[in-house]
Amino acid sequence: MHIRRSRFPRRSRTGVTLVSLAALFLSACSTGGVTSTATRAGAEVTLAALPRATPSALAPYYGQKLTWRGCGVPGFECATLKAPLDYDRPGDGDIRLAVSRKKATGPGKRIGSLLVNPGGPGGSAVGYLQQYAGVGYPAAVRARYDMVAVDPRGVARSEPVECLDGRAMDAFTQADVTPDDQRETDRLVEAYKGFAEGCGARSPRLLRHVSTVETARDMDVLRAALGDRRLTYVGASYGTFLGATYAGLYPDRVGRLVLDGAMDPALPARRMNLDQTAGFETAFRSFAKDCVRQPDCPLGTKADKVGGNLRAFFEKADARSLPTGDKDGRRLTESLATTGVIAAMYDESGWGRLRDALTAAIKDQDGAGLLLLADSYYERDAEGRYANLMYANAAVNCLDSPAAFDGPDQVRRTLPTFEKASPVFGEGLAWSSLNCAYWPVAPTGQPRRIEAKGAAPIVVVGTTRDPATPYRWARSLARQLSSARLLTYDGDGHTAYGRGSRCIDSAINAYLLRGTPPTDGKRCT
Repeated sequence: MHIRRSRFPRRSRTGVTLVSLAALFLSACSTGGVTSTATRAGAEVTLAALPRATPSALAPYYGQKLTWRGCGVPGFECATLKAPLDYDRPGDGDIRLAVSRKKATGPGKRIGSLLVNPGGPGGSAVGYLQQYAGVGYPAAVRARYDMVAVDPRGVARSEPVECLDGRAMDAFTQADVTPDDQRETDRLVEAYKGFAEGCGARSPRLLRHVSTVETARDMDVLRAALGDRRLTYVGASYGTFLGATYAGLYPDRVGRLVLDGAMDPALPARRMNLDQTAGFETAFRSFAKDCVRQPDCPLGTKADKVGGNLRAFFEKADARSLPTGDKDGRRLTESLATTGVIAAMYDESGWGRLRDALTAAIKDQDGAGLLLLADSYYERDAEGRYANLMYANAAVNCLDSPAAFDGPDQVRRTLPTFEKASPVFGEGLAWSSLNCAYWPVAPTGQPRRIEAKGAAPIVVVGTTRDPATPYRWARSLARQLSSARLLTYDGDGHTAYGRGSRCIDSAINAYLLRGTPPTDGKRCT
């Protein structure tokens, strides 16, 4: 799926992510801590808490002291946390995780550490902290908490997963994900296989040990190293899955947890992808209504015609790519154009930029604006280098859950369902869900409920027209978690905290600062 990380709220960016329009965000689990409950429909799996006592083999990790040092960003310190590569075999070697913090500024008594994660999987939490959270979170929160982030295993500064060089990744992002015939289908399958083989060749040691459960266990090691009895945490998008997993494994160590842009960990990959496809359609309809109210909407003057006009543009780009002026000779293919449009769906503040890019592409045959949107989504720089976001995204997703489809025939049979969910994006997003079918490492996880019985109150936040984490997921997670309080933002965009709703921000700030959770079911605009 393409949930990826939550974009930095309005100010910059980090939910969840596509890999060549083909990043699967397959929520799931991994090794350790599951309990099965038989039902008439089959086996319902629930995440079980780990034993409260720390195993003796893990004691050295839990007892480590962090050595803080300057890291080139004023006001921030950095350290390295050691964790076992394999929690079941801690003697087999370590993985080193990058940690950063900005100490509480005062005034007021320090509450503790506030760990933040912007989502992904694959988003750099350290980058998010240093670029946004450490300076952009409310001053009252920064005054009372040490703001802390750790890049998850396999991500950015924490022994990153690597898969392709820049030129090969360019080719992968241009792969046609709406194949018209068997030849084009075979080419798409080869692109997925090539991506997977690249990850297997370049990161064989890591690929088996980047699951969400392992990352949640790393968070508990960090909690201990920071000297906190309980974890206080704000996670967005995929970060909600990570935070909920932590709560399920360590319910007695839950402090104040905010899960913003919530995921439903009980959904199988195909259903999750389908729900998200519908979520992007919902967001696109909001964009369409806004677009036709503007004097310069390039997709017509009637909202119910905007989708058809955009599909027609995609079809033209599929038949003949557009020039972009890119120094590496890249042209705007249908897949890159679609990625550019989807990138703008995460935040309504990007709708104006999308209108301009579509106007240039449709009226002037200039694909540069949409290419820039796609590049920002993939984190490709002007020199053709990609951050490891897309590689880590696929590595975590494909390990956390069985693949949505096992081959092209399954995709073809399911296409009508995806196209019904989104006439605009359905076909491309269905084929994008094929990625994990060719992964070199078998999944270790499966969909499961997370109840976290005995945990302190957990705030679950859902946005009604969120494209990447549909609102129904927040409602479902809130029903699963035994101590959840559902907080609803009636609005557009991905995630809610820090996006301009005073109601949302004040409710979350009160919880973080005073420990007072909002009333369950509270709604904000």
